[in-house]
Amino acid sequence: MFSGAVGAVRGEVAAGDIVRIASADGRFLAWAGCSPVSQIFARVWSFREEDQVDARFVAARMAEAIAWRDARFGALAAGRARRIANAEADGLPGCIVDVYASTAVMQLSAAAADRWRDTLAGALLEHLPLTAVVERSDAEVRELEGLPPRVGALRGAAPGHPLEVIEPAAGTTITMLVDVARGHKTGMYLDQAANRAAVAALAAGRRVLNCFAYTGGFSLACLRGGASEVVSIESAAEAVALARLNEERNGVAAGRSSWITGDVFGELRRLRDARRRFDLIVLDPPKFAPTQGHVDRAARAYKDINLLALKLLEPGGLLATFSCSSAVDAALFRQIVAGAAEDAGADAFVRGAFGAAPDHPVRLAFPEGEYLKGLLLERL
Repeated sequence: MFSGAVGAVRGEVAAGDIVRIASADGRFLAWAGCSPVSQIFARVWSFREEDQVDARFVAARMAEAIAWRDARFGALAAGRARRIANAEADGLPGCIVDVYASTAVMQLSAAAADRWRDTLAGALLEHLPLTAVVERSDAEVRELEGLPPRVGALRGAAPGHPLEVIEPAAGTTITMLVDVARGHKTGMYLDQAANRAAVAALAAGRRVLNCFAYTGGFSLACLRGGASEVVSIESAAEAVALARLNEERNGVAAGRSSWITGDVFGELRRLRDARRRFDLIVLDPPKFAPTQGHVDRAARAYKDINLLALKLLEPGGLLATFSCSSAVDAALFRQIVAGAAEDAGADAFVRGAFGAAPDHPVRLAFPEGEYLKGLLLERL
């Protein structure tokens, strides 16, 4: 509920309070966590008036999120990684939890979830075989809630080194190091796990270009899938260093992989000018549109990288292109990519579409949760 939709507030409310939301005529609508300083004044925890949103309720929600995944994907195997709590989709607004091996990493971005951190950590330990629960509540969105950043161990000891996890790829597995203390998000982009496997299945014999490569998830998947060559571009030197360690752990042969540390936009132009060509290109950029107000600028950025990528793509080549900006919906993203293809003088088939991994469910009542979208194109 945005602040502009609030007609009146009865009594004193503080950040994190659970408040009763009612219509103008007094009808109950929801129980919601309040954040008076944010444009999002309240986030719904329950639409049932008989519910009592307290510590027991919150712990039960976390238990339900874990049980839902266990029922569909099986208990989390040793050394694997999984999204455990997906915020509003799991009835836990503002709470993200990813598990890497035996460490859970929790990111809290809303005032009510922030208040329940100890309850949430306790529920994780009760229902999962964990050695530690680490908080990575350092996303910029916390500033909009009036919350300071919080990073550190909630239970157990924070790992002093990157964690090692195993991910399926091309009928086998890859090993990835995850820096839960300093890495992006909670350390790794688990929402792309299924997409990495799908792209790996297309990589055999292809020359691959992976842009915004981070620590090399798509790169390793394509190498495991039989790519003849993978060129990866990443601007962060520390991510490239971890990616090289990942390659060592996976026994990547010399000459099959090369890394460019630099800005993707500039490097794509340099590759174009050098007349390089590729058979498979992956574009997995960061969030170009964090809010609706950034959509126009983001559209230009998405168009730019897709135009350049299509110019580097051989006929018959594949482009896996993504957007993680929830403000840019699937229809707009497809329109942007179509415009880029037209300007590049490239026609293409749509071979398929991508979304977040199955352990990142989208609730029907919260379409904003469908933030990750992608297209698989084949250039004619």
